[in-house]
Amino acid sequence: MSSPLRTLAVQDLYLRDSWLYRILPSVRHKPFSPMSCGDLTESWNEVEPDPNQLRWKPFNIPKSSEKKVDFILGLHTVCGAGDSKSRNGIAIHMYTCNTSMIDKCFQNADGDLLIVPQQGEILITTEFGKMMVEPNEICVIQQGMRFSVDVFRETRGYILEVFGAHFELPDLGPIGANGLANPRDFQTPVAWYEDHTVAIGYTIVNKYQGKLFSCQQDFSPFNVVAWHGNYTPYKYNLENFMVINCVAFDHADPSIFTVLTAKSTRPGVAIADFVIFPPRWGVANHTFRPPYYHRNCMSEFMGLIKGHYEAKEEGFQPGGASLHSIMTPHGPDVDCFEKNSTAVLKPERVASGTMAFMFESSFSMAVTKWGLDTCHRLDKSYYKCWEALKSHFNPNWKPSSK
Repeated sequence: MSSPLRTLAVQDLYLRDSWLYRILPSVRHKPFSPMSCGDLTESWNEVEPDPNQLRWKPFNIPKSSEKKVDFILGLHTVCGAGDSKSRNGIAIHMYTCNTSMIDKCFQNADGDLLIVPQQGEILITTEFGKMMVEPNEICVIQQGMRFSVDVFRETRGYILEVFGAHFELPDLGPIGANGLANPRDFQTPVAWYEDHTVAIGYTIVNKYQGKLFSCQQDFSPFNVVAWHGNYTPYKYNLENFMVINCVAFDHADPSIFTVLTAKSTRPGVAIADFVIFPPRWGVANHTFRPPYYHRNCMSEFMGLIKGHYEAKEEGFQPGGASLHSIMTPHGPDVDCFEKNSTAVLKPERVASGTMAFMFESSFSMAVTKWGLDTCHRLDKSYYKCWEALKSHFNPNWKPSSK
């Protein structure tokens, strides 16, 4: 169903470009005209700001028997910040669809798309070739690349869009040469083409300055017979992530789980990080192993591909999400706190059968009207998961003598 893939060995080079050898040039098309954007937006002032902890139940997928929805029609913006015109910002979307794109492709002139399938595999046809991307894998479609999405059942996933920067591997610092996501595990398509004439018109949908436009042409854009370069789409299997973790005490910052980052102009502060929480061993002693209660200078949007997130085993479900905004306190729910406060600190396999992730950003993100209201998936009782936390303070406690 998909063409072969090859290792993307030059993904992190500074200069990025590719040469594409086409049957017909992509410039041969009718003029672009505006089209409906649906729930896809870059308007961050639709509703008043909300600093509360937010959690969404699994987002609904339209039934194919009721309405045919392809990848483009199924895009819904949850939150974001910044501006595609000034090339500085991000947007987070959900896609929920049930049918393949027929004689239609999508091009994002605004930025890169990091796609995280959660339910159902997607076959992505790009100008560079094909990629089958399954849950527990991710792919990146870089700015301006045209692609089409085939689905095989009711399908759902998450998208992180970044304006003005490209995703790259994080600096490893003292970790050294190997660790986290290794370059050898990224894959890019091998050239595949179709010499296909579409008499009734092939539709190119272009996202430009936050709006959608479409044009027609009479041939497939996937007519690239060969290419070379390093500006390509690529995929990565999250099972290949080499976890770095603490082995003494304390809970390590989640930055040690960064797969990809989109750097800002300020060193050490990212426009966006893609962070995962994969199965791993917990071995720290004399400490509270789960995430501590905290406020921080980043916005944290979390999603769950499968399983149960260890800090909130109930309520946070696959296909749902949460948003903890800048300086809004958050942390483990009551059950997680109580269980881990009394647990025997022996080596423990954490998050088996689970894959949670986080889109973390230095931007203060605004939630859209669709995210707060229209989707009808906001869990308004989320705050209650912390209500039963009680004080364990004892002013007379003293450490035991050894």
